[in-house]
Amino acid sequence: METTLNSTPAAAAEVGAENQQAAEKTGFRVLGAISFSHFLNDMIQSLLLAIYPLLKGNFHLSFVQIGLITLTFQVTASLLQPLIGHYTDKYPQPYSLAIGMGSTLCGLLLLSIAPNFVVLLIAAALVGTGSSVFHPEASRVARMASGGRHGLAQSLFQVGGNAGSAMGPLLAAWIIIPGGQHSIAWFSIAALLAIFVLRQIGHWYQRQQTLGKSKAKRKAASYIALPRDQVIKAVGILLVLIFSKYFYMASLSSYFTFYLISKFQLSVQQAQIHLFVFLAAVAVGTVAGGPIGDRVGRKLVIWVSILGVAPFTLLLPHADLFWTTVLTVIIGLILASAFSAILVFAQELMPGKVGTVSGLFFGFAFGMGGIGAAMLGKLADVYGIFFVYQVCAFLPLIGLLAAFLPKLKPAPVVA
Repeated sequence: METTLNSTPAAAAEVGAENQQAAEKTGFRVLGAISFSHFLNDMIQSLLLAIYPLLKGNFHLSFVQIGLITLTFQVTASLLQPLIGHYTDKYPQPYSLAIGMGSTLCGLLLLSIAPNFVVLLIAAALVGTGSSVFHPEASRVARMASGGRHGLAQSLFQVGGNAGSAMGPLLAAWIIIPGGQHSIAWFSIAALLAIFVLRQIGHWYQRQQTLGKSKAKRKAASYIALPRDQVIKAVGILLVLIFSKYFYMASLSSYFTFYLISKFQLSVQQAQIHLFVFLAAVAVGTVAGGPIGDRVGRKLVIWVSILGVAPFTLLLPHADLFWTTVLTVIIGLILASAFSAILVFAQELMPGKVGTVSGLFFGFAFGMGGIGAAMLGKLADVYGIFFVYQVCAFLPLIGLLAAFLPKLKPAPVVA
């Protein structure tokens, strides 16, 4: 006992350092787990987009019907996400992540046996519901485990989803296209794995609640609060920027394979590989946006990532196959850096409302993607797929609005 008392200051310092290292290690373990879960979640979701050529052939669908499938999936997610985020801000639900993935699993299995277009829509709605539960709470977990590096945490979380979105078309080309619609059921293994991982994350989340950790609340006032009207204006601008980003992304994620097949006479599998290359570039670009925003400011990242992509989108409709590939890689790298910066900027505008903000922005992004897919599908049916890319090329010019975002000032440190 005497030895312990005499060595208390040094021992306390050593234990404190060990505890800090352990906390950081735990944070990265959780970030890795939630990013991996995001990978599995978005890989499953991207299968729906990747098998559109298969579904179009099997069920004799029009471009409008293809757009309606995307609209059903995206709107189901977008309408529920803000509500779920707002609810879980008040009443955290550690195990809701695993439950939401169960809905995705049901949608996946139904998709593999769907006999008609109506059942396809129901399957898409189930997958969308799972997504609506996953994203707000998973974003909260990422912020909880961030250790104050919110941009880095969101980028790590986002890159898992983008990598999963990139893998979907590749796996569809290898497994589903050769094996047919029923082979979709094999991906239920991924959903079951995600449920297991998310249940473990739920245990960690619940322990944070039980221990009463309030790190997120202590960090909530990192910036001086802005007047309500300025916050509303800034959030409105951010949502318009999300609109421009996801409308353009819808043109590539939903119709890029059709564009390549029509313009360059590629096979379905070749077109899906090109889609994979674009989505892989999106995954890589996502990693950069958050950490760079932590260092140089999120407003600059938002400005560059939206407006900076415009020259390349304007060139894309006029490029040959080689330059189409190059341009889509550049577009994916630049445009992908926007979302993490936009989301964290919005969270800093509205401190203490992580779930509400995450649900609003993920939901709005999904909704814009769905509405964009439906509208662009109608445009493609009437005017042709090439016209879609000529029109969408101008969307990134909306990035000029980033100039009107307020500059956030750090709050004074309270001793």
